[in-house]
Amino acid sequence: MRYLITGGAGFIGSHLADALLRTGDEVTIVDDLSTGAMANIEHLKSREGFRCVVGSVTDEVCMAGLIDSSDVIFHLAAAVGVKLVVESPIRTAETNINGTETVLRLASTEKKKVILTSTSEVYGKSEKVPFSEDDDLVLGPTRNSRWIYACSKALDEFLCLAYWQEHGLPVVIVRLFNIVGPRQTGKYGMVLPTFIKQALSGNPITVYGDGRQSRCFTWVGDAVDTMIRLSRESEAVGGVFNVGSTEEITMAGLAALVKEVTGSRSDIVYVPYESAYKEGFEDLRRRVPDTSKVTRLTGHKLTRDLRQIIKDIAEDLNNGPLG
Repeated sequence: MRYLITGGAGFIGSHLADALLRTGDEVTIVDDLSTGAMANIEHLKSREGFRCVVGSVTDEVCMAGLIDSSDVIFHLAAAVGVKLVVESPIRTAETNINGTETVLRLASTEKKKVILTSTSEVYGKSEKVPFSEDDDLVLGPTRNSRWIYACSKALDEFLCLAYWQEHGLPVVIVRLFNIVGPRQTGKYGMVLPTFIKQALSGNPITVYGDGRQSRCFTWVGDAVDTMIRLSRESEAVGGVFNVGSTEEITMAGLAALVKEVTGSRSDIVYVPYESAYKEGFEDLRRRVPDTSKVTRLTGHKLTRDLRQIIKDIAEDLNNGPLG
């Protein structure tokens, strides 16, 4: 099979390329390197069947040729990270919506399968936990730029399903829940690599708000494996699937666990949201997926718990075993 990965030089995209190449498939990635990095794919450049194109997902001339020569498209290119979204709302909307529309329109001419990576953010302020794929989406007010990412990704999903219903384009939508692992940067507000880097350096581990907000973290290799399984499952076409862990932990608990696993002497400090983001920033108290749908279809089970995930990321950042 010939795969195209948009945003392939990013954290998840580079791991996805790794996994597909191991099965003997051909992989082309396209990335404008705005948030991705060549360092993430340096180890792939000598691999047979791998090709890298530096370009924008909104460049129709570039994308037309890449999609034409591919069998399946994994569409990962998007603005990422809470910090980037809050600071650059226009860039967020344009990248997410225009890029997705370009991919879908070009893919629909030859009915190329598209796997869209969406996000748990689309559930917004919903308090119905765990989140199920058919639950209502509850977003905040438009004056708060924090919600533009969730809104743009929800619109991406609407576009995907519309292309499937109106044009017969085979699409699969994957809502990812806090995917973590090596190559992920804390630069754009990702909490786990930020905590681990702070712990390893002996700097204070900074928890925003009261620390009682909770999340579920998923090993990137497990997420990628599930995405590939879904791409090869005919019954997944036209469906929306939560992909993530159900192991819930508060941010205060996460900071304490990171400190314990790394053996760090760092203090844990609490920082008001207003000190990190714009005034009025809203965070979600809980974000827990119902993963029964994807489990029934693919049978995939997670291979790492959170303690092991933290250890693996810390050793990667530390360039060797801890302590």
